[in-house]
Amino acid sequence: MRISASLLASALLILATTGDIRAATAIVKDGGTLQLANNAFRLDGIDAPAVDQMCIDEHADSWACGVEARDQLAKLVEGKQVRCGDLGPDPAFRKRRIGLCIVEGETASLGQLLVQKGLALADAKGKFKPDEMAARDGRRGLWKGCFVAPADFRLWKKDAALLGGSCRSDRDQQIRSALFSADPVMPPGCAIKGKYAVRARVTGNVGIYHLQACRSYPGLNNSERWFCSEDDAQAAGFRKAYNCGAKSK
Repeated sequence: MRISASLLASALLILATTGDIRAATAIVKDGGTLQLANNAFRLDGIDAPAVDQMCIDEHADSWACGVEARDQLAKLVEGKQVRCGDLGPDPAFRKRRIGLCIVEGETASLGQLLVQKGLALADAKGKFKPDEMAARDGRRGLWKGCFVAPADFRLWKKDAALLGGSCRSDRDQQIRSALFSADPVMPPGCAIKGKYAVRARVTGNVGIYHLQACRSYPGLNNSERWFCSEDDAQAAGFRKAYNCGAKSK
């Protein structure tokens, strides 16, 4: 599926009238975020899995779908020039921008391509909803198995709706235990531990993250989340553990 003429015209207009940033090399942070020059962009119009999100594949096995989404985005930008129209600050994280990003040789934005591949959902604005429905009907990407919406995973909503073509009502509890593991496997290169905590709400956060330099790190064996950087943890609403000390990196 290609982007409609009206959406393409809108995309080109945005690139022409906003801060159009180009770079020969884009660094992919996760399935919905990339670094272009000195700017971190969250891709406009989509809700992509966090790197540590787990799904169930079509064979009922656990699947590191967040890692897969990140790797597929990396393949889309590999060796190509990327252009991002700057749509303003990300309301969820002030260090990040919202970007309409297009890779050379494509007419669809990177966000739309990921939704078409079934590796991201359309966000609340819904402009990529037809692409999402087509991916669902074709059981592509996430839709071939069973998963929860990335937004629900980030909020740790264990009772969230199960999505996908391989969800079985008779295995509901087993599936949820796999999707919301109390001690998940660390994704490669993502060694920061995260734990949801009621006490973190005092500072407006949802949880606490622990660096390897933190005194609490070795004994935290039931971390619920893994992050690749402090920015990733903070963007997810986690604050640093107080026992990390001022010199923690």
